[in-house]
Amino acid sequence: MPTSRSFTPALLGLLLIGAAAPSLAVAPKKTPIVATSAQAAPSAATVARWKAAAERVTIMRDKWGIPHVFGRTDADTVFGTLYAQAEDDFNRIELNYINAMGRLAEVEGEAEIWRDLRMKLYVQPAAMQAQYAASPAWLQNLMKAFADGLNYYLYTHPEVKPKLLTHFEPWMALTFSEGSIGGDIESIELADLAAFYGKRPAVAQLNAQLDLKRHDPRGFAPEPRGSNGFAIAPKLSANGRALLMINPHTSFYFRPEVHMVSEEGLNAYGAVTWGQFFIYQGFNDKLGWMHTSGGGDVIDEYLETVVDRNGEYFYKYGKHEAPMRKVAIALPYKMPDGTMASRSVTAYFTHHGPVVRAEGGKWVSVKLMDDPLNALTQSYTRTKARDYSAFYKAMELRTNSSNNTVYADAKGNIAYFHGNFIPKRDPRVDWTRPVDGSNPANEWQRLHEIDETITLFNPASGYIFNTNNWPCTAAGVSSPKCASYPSYMWSLPENARGRNAARVFKEAKGLDIDSLIAASYDTRLQAFEPLVPAVIADYDALPPEDPRKAALAEQIDALRSWNMRYAIDSVPTSLAVYWGQDLVAQHGARAKLETIPPVDYIAQRLTPADRLDGLLRASEKLTADFGDWRTPWGEINRFQRLSGAVDQQYDDSEPSIPVPFTSANWGSLASFGMTAKQTTKRIYGDRGNSFVAAVEFGPKVRAKSILAGGQSSDPRSPHFNDQAAMYARGEFKDVLFYKEDIERNLERKYHPGK
Repeated sequence: MPTSRSFTPALLGLLLIGAAAPSLAVAPKKTPIVATSAQAAPSAATVARWKAAAERVTIMRDKWGIPHVFGRTDADTVFGTLYAQAEDDFNRIELNYINAMGRLAEVEGEAEIWRDLRMKLYVQPAAMQAQYAASPAWLQNLMKAFADGLNYYLYTHPEVKPKLLTHFEPWMALTFSEGSIGGDIESIELADLAAFYGKRPAVAQLNAQLDLKRHDPRGFAPEPRGSNGFAIAPKLSANGRALLMINPHTSFYFRPEVHMVSEEGLNAYGAVTWGQFFIYQGFNDKLGWMHTSGGGDVIDEYLETVVDRNGEYFYKYGKHEAPMRKVAIALPYKMPDGTMASRSVTAYFTHHGPVVRAEGGKWVSVKLMDDPLNALTQSYTRTKARDYSAFYKAMELRTNSSNNTVYADAKGNIAYFHGNFIPKRDPRVDWTRPVDGSNPANEWQRLHEIDETITLFNPASGYIFNTNNWPCTAAGVSSPKCASYPSYMWSLPENARGRNAARVFKEAKGLDIDSLIAASYDTRLQAFEPLVPAVIADYDALPPEDPRKAALAEQIDALRSWNMRYAIDSVPTSLAVYWGQDLVAQHGARAKLETIPPVDYIAQRLTPADRLDGLLRASEKLTADFGDWRTPWGEINRFQRLSGAVDQQYDDSEPSIPVPFTSANWGSLASFGMTAKQTTKRIYGDRGNSFVAAVEFGPKVRAKSILAGGQSSDPRSPHFNDQAAMYARGEFKDVLFYKEDIERNLERKYHPGK
């Protein structure tokens, strides 16, 4: 077993008012130990059970390598689905659960212990096992099938060597019950945890450092995490059927494409996050759902007034003091020589949640949704809903905390839910900032009922969209009136994609799958609509003797003639994007300080000199990197997949494919951005459009889809990059939803293990 030592904060004699947070020291690790992760061979009875389940499952791989998994029961289909996922990318499945259980440092080393601590503040095996035991029998069966499918894969593939998890348990499914890695937990800053629970400088100095960190961004945050969801009512479609556009913006290869079918009524198709047994964004033969990020404000911080009573910590609440709950958390990690060591920290909790940092002499605790059993139930049951009423019932579990939902069905209904888990609070309080934890009036009261939240059902406008923006423009003239709701119900402002979508769908009519795809890939870069005319006016106002008059003449001519639409052969697209990137890099810190989105800030607050000088710098960078600022966009913006690694590496000397669409920051509805540290001259996308599908609901469902790259993570597979060229062109493949269509396009048909 790993050695560990626990620790408590240094006792600094905290005062009741304005107490300084302690400087918390971590016990040094001195005794390295060897990791043991070997799993005993399964019993004959276990293997027999696995083989019996495998015989009840048929996996049909179509010509794109997409697995269509058919089982007698839902549990059989879950078994086959996890087996098929493991065939395509066991590495990502394992890493997702290593991360979900807070065990990443055991694989990656000591640098990841704070990420592990963040997960372990909420995810503990004993608690998950208790929730598993309390689960209904039908859900336990699915979780057993989840574990069995993965374990049978490892049993039948002894050449696969897991990094850590040699055996999966049913309860592990509860550690990862929502479709986003980490979910709400990722809102907790790792640097804050390291500062609070690690050995760091004095508190006053620490707080100053953290304040500087929060207000010192370097341009954009990474490529926007989120998605687009569009629903079209029959009145705007060509054949009187509802349409749905499913357009997640995630890291590439984050979700594969899967079809799950059972004789118990399961028939769901779409994107499944590696290692989960439910379709996260997709459709069945009667309805479809698309999740976009950025609903209401559902994570709150509380400033706790902490008192030291002879080495025990209490916090003020009302007229009383309550004891802090202490939990010793072990943090094993891998040493550089491959042996294992461990730290142990004592984590502190109030009734609001775990303490995650110090601020202004207070300790800060975090309150967020923590209901994995109901979250997993909701995630699965919505995939089996057959109509709006059943889907609504699944939504009433109210555990989809980080998402909005865009919906359409075969009866012609379209709907929208802005958020799902939304606590009722005092609307007079500013919940965007930490609130006084000692004041009982600042408590969450109850969850808002669905009909109290911001929703839409069959709006008169005939369309619904969300682009991780506010709901105030979601349906044109039929949009919700945001002023009618507490401000905490919507947390994000309008964005350039939202303005673009509003323009596109305001005039839309007679849509079918193909024209919906075209609308969803509309080429206009809306963010430049105010910027380009402004810089042209700036240039025109320059006196003739200004050196920028000659230096920028050709660039301004290029922008003057530009229609603000991206294209592979477009030089103005290259110039505009590099110019915009420069402006954000130069002025993003000020935008952050004033809490204004960077794109809005550079459109509204910059001077003529700011804009013109930025255009000069952008021209110089293009020339330095590519030999001429007149470089077409397709020479710069590329798709490249060289390996199946989670952290992709890029190489300008290796083959790549030109991609016309840009970062979503510029209003491109089709998103393609780079979040990896750029060591190349070219831009290689790694986040944005990944799995995308357009669906038409009627007597029979019809759909088209595309994946970034392909279904398999194995470079030797024909399905590693077989969709890459189509992806770059915005060209979709037909979804093979019905068995007869799958049979006509069949590559392989087999039982798991054979």
